[in-house]
Amino acid sequence: MFSSVSKALLWRGLLAIAIGVVSVVWPHITVGAFVILFAVYAFLTAGSDAARAFSSDRAGPVAGYLLLSLLSLGAGVIALLWPGLTALVLTYVIAFWALVTGIIEVALAFQHGETAGERAMWAIGGLVALALGVVLNLRPDIGALSLATVFGLFSLIAGVSALVLSAQAHRIAALTHQPTPSRR
Repeated sequence: MFSSVSKALLWRGLLAIAIGVVSVVWPHITVGAFVILFAVYAFLTAGSDAARAFSSDRAGPVAGYLLLSLLSLGAGVIALLWPGLTALVLTYVIAFWALVTGIIEVALAFQHGETAGERAMWAIGGLVALALGVVLNLRPDIGALSLATVFGLFSLIAGVSALVLSAQAHRIAALTHQPTPSRR
């Protein structure tokens, strides 16, 4: 069991490190890849919604699913035709998410019944999210590249962590694998 875990962690770690290096060295490529992945997701969603539309026996769901399918198809086409605009919009979506998350986490810091440590963690996490949201809103042009670089650094750290866990799992597997005594 530990051998398969070790191999999975090894490959996960190596892939994460490779993605991290590409993201840090070439953040423009990473942003482009995110836009392409979004377009692929939109096209898959369009296909899924179209399939659901034709599997329904009532007109209401058919029209609704077809509308969703067309909306997703349009989003995918726009992402591929205007990747810069798509990256900018995705940056604004992340900024909005960070602002809302930050506000909620700061509010959770003032919730009754929490320990001082829990309150501090909610407050710090919320303030960091708020800072991210503000910075991305102020400079969305460099925000997407910064996100790609931070993603790359995260991938590098996660990859090294997976490699360390792989080595530990390999060591455990070697220690627990004892040859069976031969019976004569």
